[in-house]
Amino acid sequence: MLLYHGSNVEVILPQLIIKSRGLDFGPGFYLTSNREQAEDFSEKVARRNNSSSKVVSVFEFMEAPHGDLSILSFHQPSIEWLNFTRQNRLLMYMGDLYDIVVGPVANDDVYPTLQLYWTGAIPADVAIAQLKVKPLYDQYCFLTEKSLSYLHFNHSYSTDNGR
Repeated sequence: MLLYHGSNVEVILPQLIIKSRGLDFGPGFYLTSNREQAEDFSEKVARRNNSSSKVVSVFEFMEAPHGDLSILSFHQPSIEWLNFTRQNRLLMYMGDLYDIVVGPVANDDVYPTLQLYWTGAIPADVAIAQLKVKPLYDQYCFLTEKSLSYLHFNHSYSTDNGR
Protein backbone atom coordinates (compact mmCIF):
# COMPACT_ATOMS: atom_id res chain seq x y z
CA MET A 1 0.00 0.00 0.00
CA LEU A 2 1.32 3.47 -0.86
CA LEU A 3 1.03 6.25 1.70
CA TYR A 4 1.85 9.93 1.21
CA HIS A 5 3.45 12.51 3.50
CA GLY A 6 3.13 16.20 2.61
CA SER A 7 5.81 18.63 3.79
CA ASN A 8 8.15 21.36 2.64
CA VAL A 9 11.10 18.92 2.65
CA GLU A 10 11.72 15.43 1.34
CA VAL A 11 11.43 12.82 4.07
CA ILE A 12 13.40 9.67 3.36
CA LEU A 13 13.72 8.40 6.94
CA PRO A 14 10.52 9.07 8.85
CA GLN A 15 10.89 10.07 12.48
CA LEU A 16 8.58 10.36 15.43
CA ILE A 17 8.42 14.06 16.12
CA ILE A 18 6.89 15.24 19.34
CA LYS A 19 4.77 18.31 18.70
CA SER A 20 4.09 20.94 21.30
CA ARG A 21 0.47 21.10 20.15
CA GLY A 22 -2.11 18.37 20.27
CA LEU A 23 -2.74 16.38 17.09
CA ASP A 24 -5.67 14.11 16.22
CA PHE A 25 -3.96 10.82 17.05
CA GLY A 26 -1.06 12.02 19.19
CA PRO A 27 2.60 12.66 18.43
CA GLY A 28 3.88 10.57 15.56
CA PHE A 29 4.52 10.44 11.83
CA TYR A 30 1.40 11.22 9.79
CA LEU A 31 0.57 9.99 6.29
CA THR A 32 -2.51 9.54 4.12
CA SER A 33 -3.60 7.18 1.37
CA ASN A 34 -4.92 10.19 -0.58
CA ARG A 35 -2.27 11.78 -2.83
CA GLU A 36 -4.22 15.04 -3.27
CA GLN A 37 -4.62 15.44 0.48
CA ALA A 38 -0.84 15.10 0.94
CA GLU A 39 -0.29 17.68 -1.80
CA ASP A 40 -2.69 20.09 -0.08
CA PHE A 41 -0.91 19.52 3.21
CA SER A 42 2.48 20.22 1.62
CA GLU A 43 1.08 23.61 0.56
CA LYS A 44 -0.04 24.34 4.14
CA VAL A 45 3.32 23.30 5.61
CA ALA A 46 5.19 25.44 3.08
CA ARG A 47 3.04 28.48 3.95
CA ARG A 48 3.46 27.86 7.69
CA ASN A 49 7.26 27.63 7.27
CA ASN A 50 7.54 30.51 4.78
CA SER A 51 8.99 28.06 2.26
CA SER A 52 8.54 27.83 -1.48
CA SER A 53 9.31 24.10 -1.38
CA LYS A 54 6.31 21.74 -1.45
CA VAL A 55 7.18 18.05 -1.40
CA VAL A 56 5.25 14.81 -1.12
CA SER A 57 7.24 11.81 0.06
CA VAL A 58 5.76 8.46 -0.95
CA PHE A 59 6.17 5.37 1.22
CA GLU A 60 5.27 1.76 0.83
CA PHE A 61 3.63 0.34 3.93
CA MET A 62 4.73 -3.27 4.21
CA GLU A 63 2.20 -5.63 5.71
CA ALA A 64 3.19 -6.73 9.20
CA PRO A 65 2.79 -10.33 10.34
CA HIS A 66 -0.58 -10.81 12.01
CA GLY A 67 -0.53 -9.43 15.53
CA ASP A 68 2.90 -7.79 15.22
CA LEU A 69 1.50 -4.25 15.37
CA SER A 70 -1.20 -2.84 17.59
CA ILE A 71 -3.48 -0.89 15.24
CA LEU A 72 -6.51 1.19 16.17
CA SER A 73 -8.80 1.90 13.20
CA PHE A 74 -11.71 4.30 12.97
CA HIS A 75 -13.51 3.56 9.69
CA GLN A 76 -15.79 6.55 10.01
CA PRO A 77 -16.66 9.26 12.53
CA SER A 78 -17.95 7.76 15.76
CA ILE A 79 -18.29 8.74 19.40
CA GLU A 80 -15.05 6.87 20.07
CA TRP A 81 -13.25 8.81 17.31
CA LEU A 82 -14.67 12.13 18.57
CA ASN A 83 -13.46 11.47 22.10
CA PHE A 84 -10.09 10.03 21.03
CA THR A 85 -9.26 13.07 18.87
CA ARG A 86 -10.43 15.46 21.59
CA GLN A 87 -8.25 13.83 24.24
CA ASN A 88 -5.23 13.87 21.92
CA ARG A 89 -5.75 17.47 20.83
CA LEU A 90 -5.95 18.51 24.49
CA LEU A 91 -2.85 16.40 25.30
CA MET A 92 -4.96 14.41 27.78
CA TYR A 93 -5.03 10.92 26.22
CA MET A 94 -4.17 8.31 28.85
CA GLY A 95 -5.60 5.15 27.25
CA ASP A 96 -4.08 2.19 25.48
CA LEU A 97 -0.91 2.67 23.46
CA TYR A 98 -0.94 1.76 19.77
CA ASP A 99 1.69 1.38 17.08
CA ILE A 100 -0.58 2.88 14.41
CA VAL A 101 -3.88 4.76 14.48
CA VAL A 102 -5.95 5.09 11.30
CA GLY A 103 -9.03 7.20 10.80
CA PRO A 104 -10.63 10.37 9.47
CA VAL A 105 -8.78 13.68 9.55
CA ALA A 106 -10.21 16.36 11.83
CA ASN A 107 -9.23 19.09 9.36
CA ASP A 108 -10.33 22.72 8.99
CA ASP A 109 -13.52 21.66 7.17
CA VAL A 110 -14.81 19.61 10.08
CA TYR A 111 -13.18 21.40 13.01
CA PRO A 112 -16.17 23.73 13.70
CA THR A 113 -18.41 20.67 14.14
CA LEU A 114 -15.85 19.08 16.46
CA GLN A 115 -15.63 22.25 18.52
CA LEU A 116 -19.43 22.36 18.90
CA TYR A 117 -19.41 18.76 20.14
CA TRP A 118 -16.38 19.19 22.40
CA THR A 119 -17.93 22.24 24.08
CA GLY A 120 -21.26 20.48 24.57
CA ALA A 121 -23.18 22.71 22.14
CA ILE A 122 -24.34 19.69 20.11
CA PRO A 123 -24.67 16.02 21.07
CA ALA A 124 -22.48 13.30 19.57
CA ASP A 125 -25.17 11.94 17.24
CA VAL A 126 -25.69 15.38 15.66
CA ALA A 127 -21.92 15.89 15.26
CA ILE A 128 -21.51 12.47 13.66
CA ALA A 129 -24.44 13.07 11.30
CA GLN A 130 -22.93 16.41 10.22
CA LEU A 131 -19.50 14.85 9.72
CA LYS A 132 -20.80 11.97 7.62
CA VAL A 133 -21.99 14.35 4.88
CA LYS A 134 -18.51 15.88 4.48
CA PRO A 135 -15.74 14.31 2.41
CA LEU A 136 -13.44 12.97 5.11
CA TYR A 137 -9.93 11.97 4.20
CA ASP A 138 -7.91 9.38 6.06
CA GLN A 139 -4.76 9.68 8.07
CA TYR A 140 -2.32 7.08 9.29
CA CYS A 141 -0.37 7.99 12.39
CA PHE A 142 2.72 5.87 13.06
CA LEU A 143 3.35 6.21 16.78
CA THR A 144 6.28 3.88 17.47
CA GLU A 145 9.71 3.11 16.04
CA LYS A 146 8.48 -0.44 15.50
CA SER A 147 5.68 0.79 13.24
CA LEU A 148 8.08 3.02 11.28
CA SER A 149 10.14 -0.06 10.42
CA TYR A 150 7.26 -1.16 8.14
CA LEU A 151 7.47 2.04 6.07
CA HIS A 152 9.88 2.10 3.13
CA PHE A 153 10.65 5.23 1.16
CA ASN A 154 9.58 4.88 -2.47
CA HIS A 155 10.13 8.33 -4.00
CA SER A 156 9.23 11.98 -3.58
CA TYR A 157 8.03 14.74 -5.87
CA SER A 158 7.47 18.46 -5.83
CA THR A 159 3.80 19.42 -5.90
CA ASP A 160 4.74 22.12 -8.41
CA ASN A 161 5.89 19.45 -10.87
CA GLY A 162 3.26 16.75 -10.26
CA ARG A 163 4.27 13.11 -9.84
